[in-house]
Amino acid sequence: MSGNFPSEYSRPNDPNLHRPLLGQDESASVNLAERLCVDDMLQKFCGEFGRWQLRHFVLTSMAWALEAFHTMVVIFADREPAWRCTSGGTAGCSAAAKSVCELEPGSWEWIGGGESSTVAEFGLVCGQKYKVGLVQALFFGGCMIGAGVFGHLSDSKLGRKGSLMVVCILNAIFGCLTALSPDYYTYALFRLLTGFSTGGVGLCAFVLATEPVGPSKRGIAGMSTFYFFSAGIAVLSGVAYIFRSWRALYVASSIPSILFLVIILPFVSESPRWCLIRGKTKRAMKIMCQIAKSNGNDIPDGVTLALDEEASETPDKYKDRASDITELESKEAVTGSLVDVVRSPLTRNRLFLAVGINFLCSIVYYGLSLNAVNLGTNLYLNVLLNAVAEMPAYLLTALLLDKYGRKPLAIGTQWFSGAFCIAGALLKGYGIWKTIRMVCGVLGIFGMAGTYNLLFIYTIELFPTVVRNAALGCATQAAQMGAILVPFIVVLGDGIPFLVFGVCGALGGFLAFYLPETLNRPLYDTMAGMEDGETDRAGSCSV
Repeated sequence: MSGNFPSEYSRPNDPNLHRPLLGQDESASVNLAERLCVDDMLQKFCGEFGRWQLRHFVLTSMAWALEAFHTMVVIFADREPAWRCTSGGTAGCSAAAKSVCELEPGSWEWIGGGESSTVAEFGLVCGQKYKVGLVQALFFGGCMIGAGVFGHLSDSKLGRKGSLMVVCILNAIFGCLTALSPDYYTYALFRLLTGFSTGGVGLCAFVLATEPVGPSKRGIAGMSTFYFFSAGIAVLSGVAYIFRSWRALYVASSIPSILFLVIILPFVSESPRWCLIRGKTKRAMKIMCQIAKSNGNDIPDGVTLALDEEASETPDKYKDRASDITELESKEAVTGSLVDVVRSPLTRNRLFLAVGINFLCSIVYYGLSLNAVNLGTNLYLNVLLNAVAEMPAYLLTALLLDKYGRKPLAIGTQWFSGAFCIAGALLKGYGIWKTIRMVCGVLGIFGMAGTYNLLFIYTIELFPTVVRNAALGCATQAAQMGAILVPFIVVLGDGIPFLVFGVCGALGGFLAFYLPETLNRPLYDTMAGMEDGETDRAGSCSV
């Protein structure tokens, strides 16, 4: 946009003439050539996904592997080890027994000793077996709380990078302290605290990695973050194979958080969008200039950042107040919270739908994952194969995302998963039908892995920058609540869990019908900017 200031602003004694705009000369201060929002500046001058964004994306997304370590470590740490009869207890021990609960105390022993898992060391078998599921529920409960807390902090004072740094520090501390747990209750407490910090890792890393990416590349970039999560699970299976003691495993899975803090995080930049809404316009412009320079481009003199509702305004708005020229250097912070999301009918409906869909998808995803590890084969190999099996789903949804849009894929992948889950519920649990049911479960998790990946990019595009992490944190909290319920569904056994997963998948796809399509839509900065933009869009569609 361009415009001219009235003649009274050109007097030699006007102090504003001698105040540079973001390091530009006087003419740039007075003649504001163009004021762009972040998306427009990325498309016109910086590049949507160049060398800078690639490096930033890879470094930031490595945090997803850390979340995988802390989330999935319980598969190995809380496993029930194999057992054998002792040489002196053959009278009260039979190798044909289905459980150690059928054997006389002292007639058997754990293979690998008590330090092989928490189940062996803390005696979490028979009447105490429920405590294993309780620890998992506490962890996801901590994730639910942490997602809300760090979602708010990353939108407000700490920022995306600051919040990511804090959760990595807490993960390293709580993970190592877990290894020192002297009893079950201390162990459960530290798993709760680890869940609290882990709940903020994924959402902070996801938003930080995708916000500097242009709108046409953001979908594929967002879908690619989950490769790092699956890769983390695959690496964890190898680490667990090496460290057979549960205490050593917790230390080994916590060290990468320290390495990430020291080696990787210093080279990660803060989000320019967060800087802009917090009034740090000079810092945001500095980051945008770095993006342009690294990508081999240049931002012309006189071009600066503005919030959504300001980018469309001309400089004529300043002709009544010469001092307002300096607003571009340092603006007052724009804040928002979930209260603002709920107040607006536009974002309120989106939030409720996102919460419901995330809740249902979490039940299906984690439920099928939990069933997959009960195949009775090598645990380390099972976990590795499960992680690898999710990657084709990520690739397929990434390839189709920008062709068909977010909404059709959200509906289709959930119904795909739900259909195979319902089919699995109708099959018998023995003979050849048992194998077919297993295949249905694999196809079910294939579809839901694609949905789970898609939901992150879909959710961040549904809300403006000022409340984006808070909304994503709320949706993540709903997902963690679903994960808490999963162990209680799985214990029902037979075809009932498959039936529940199928119904959840079908219902989630139905809810997605009411979400708007966000393909090639801008990432709005403020609530007012989103409301204005969506109103203009609705008006143009009705013409």
